[in-house]
Amino acid sequence: MTNDVVLVDAQDVQIGVCDKRDAHLGAGQLHRAFSVHLIDSTARHLLQRRAAGKMLWPGFWSNACCSHPAPGETIQDAASRRLREELGVSAACRFLYSFEYHAQFGSVGAEHELCHVLVAQSDSVLSPVAEEVSETRWLTRAEVSAWLSASPAQFTPWFRMQWRCLLSEHPTFDAPASQVGPEEKTLPAK
Repeated sequence: MTNDVVLVDAQDVQIGVCDKRDAHLGAGQLHRAFSVHLIDSTARHLLQRRAAGKMLWPGFWSNACCSHPAPGETIQDAASRRLREELGVSAACRFLYSFEYHAQFGSVGAEHELCHVLVAQSDSVLSPVAEEVSETRWLTRAEVSAWLSASPAQFTPWFRMQWRCLLSEHPTFDAPASQVGPEEKTLPAK
């Protein structure tokens, strides 16, 4: 896959393409991204600790997988691809919502993303790739919330924002796909 990200405006309309590293330097350029929350059949959530070699937020805890679609790739295809590449998990991803955020990581760079948040369900055995993931944990919703309340600085800023929104605005996001309304199953067309 390419190392390019899709630059977008606030309505997620493509306005260009940029090298991934360049998009994250300085204050960052607004680009398309996604975050996947992986849940098993017992409603436990997978958290991953970002590898020490990551440019931004190395060693911080976050949701199962975060990345960027390649130019011309759909969000859902990219999300499923990255689950396979980072964790060795094959799972269909279901769209939940999108939001824009900006977070600065000291003088190193920033995330400035139009992030599409998805959920997937799988009981597959994980095979994390060490360059991406240093550690994983399966936790209940209550365990994630308690840890996040006790130690928010251990988590990526986008995960903290997403978790609050998921609990308040999408309270059934970790229900099996068969129990979710059709409005949350696919990404809206652009």
